[in-house]
Amino acid sequence: MIDLHCHSLYSDGTDSPSALAQAAHTQGLKALALTDHDTLAGLPTFMACQPKCSTRLIPGIELSCRFIGMELHILGLFLDLQDEQLHERVLGLGRRREERNRRMMERLGDIGIQMDWEDVKSHAGAELVSRAHFARALHRLGFAGSPQDAFKRIIGEGCPGHVPFQELQPAEACRWIREAKGVPVVAHPGRSANRNFRWDQAMADLKAMGICGFETYYADYSPTEERYFLKLALELDMARSGGSDYHGATKPGISLGTGRGSLAIPDDVLNELEGWCER
Repeated sequence: MIDLHCHSLYSDGTDSPSALAQAAHTQGLKALALTDHDTLAGLPTFMACQPKCSTRLIPGIELSCRFIGMELHILGLFLDLQDEQLHERVLGLGRRREERNRRMMERLGDIGIQMDWEDVKSHAGAELVSRAHFARALHRLGFAGSPQDAFKRIIGEGCPGHVPFQELQPAEACRWIREAKGVPVVAHPGRSANRNFRWDQAMADLKAMGICGFETYYADYSPTEERYFLKLALELDMARSGGSDYHGATKPGISLGTGRGSLAIPDDVLNELEGWCER
């Protein structure tokens, strides 16, 4: 069993990279990819665990993009961490995120929610501060009933405290990943649009931009969704991928490797994805 999508405290997860590696080893996972949002900061610690870990550890990232008016996340797997250009590009994303965070603090103040920056940053285990950390602070300070409620009413898309992130275009994200010898795949497409969205057309367009595959297995997919995306990958000759999207305490009820208990990603998905490295 493999898991090609998880997050550490270096983005919006709660576990350290070494704890994730140890958990994968203990559970007997064949492979685990660390794919923090818009940062590579946790990967050196994660990859340093490899000599003592029976699980194959894969360096990755999850890049936030904008595609036909909606948010789209693209995973980069099997990245070359020696690629200095990739590090520079990702640092630039960090500067964009810092500007967004500053504007979010201002926006929240404008709607009567007064918080100190330290209230938000105290929830982040590393330098990268995301909306998940804002959500935890809003909950702890009594402005929201839960972090999920904070997203729903205050900082989610369309809410009064929301500030858009200056996201990449998919073609640019694909280029970054491919130039770093990685494989770009769309994360959880079934969670990026409404039920009537034509993923067959969209994924064909994304393939033309350089996307290799997409998550056909995901913690929150229904059996019907999983069958649909598996069939679509076959029809479009695109790679299968999948993961739990584990965040630790940020997303309760989701376990590494097994999602909500029924996730089972076949080992041969790993070989299929690696084959795309050579294309």
